[in-house]
Amino acid sequence: MSAPAKSKRTGPDRASLLAQRLSESLVRDRVVPRFVDSYVVEHGRYGLQVHAGLYRDLLALILREALLATSACALDLLSRPPAPRDERNFDPLGRKEALAFRQKFLAALARHQQWTAGPALEFQSDLQMYEAILTKAANERRRRKPFETANHPFVDRCAFLLDSSFLENARLAASRALTTLEELAARETEQVFTDSD
Repeated sequence: MSAPAKSKRTGPDRASLLAQRLSESLVRDRVVPRFVDSYVVEHGRYGLQVHAGLYRDLLALILREALLATSACALDLLSRPPAPRDERNFDPLGRKEALAFRQKFLAALARHQQWTAGPALEFQSDLQMYEAILTKAANERRRRKPFETANHPFVDRCAFLLDSSFLENARLAASRALTTLEELAARETEQVFTDSD
């Protein structure tokens, strides 16, 4: 007697693969270092790079925020129906499937990042905060103009980490970085869900 087939859409392979791809893409594409370095050059804030240890810590903190933003974006794409202008080639998951996928995704992400229980729970808590804020802002979904600052937790948190004394400049730069992160999350999610069909 054969075992029942697992749901093709919520299998641990897709959740693990998405967690791995998001993490690796952020590092491989150097999204965070490019964001910070371009901000430093554009605004002449070279003091952010003077102390190597503090610069590494800044990159690590912003990388964590970037992982939160891409995770929230990917999980949102999987659970929300496509808008008319969406170019998705996959159907959204049902409510139960999305919850199961989220749990597997977070477990896979914790394994991939080699987090202990404490950092994994902190990440989950921050992700819930991101998702709650983004759910409230769901009515305002529209494309941002390049000069417009996004109403997003990534923007506010990164701007404060990056350059709290010039918050508006940092918020605008973080908003541009968010666009890159959303594109990365959409690309990786699309690949994971269309390649394994």
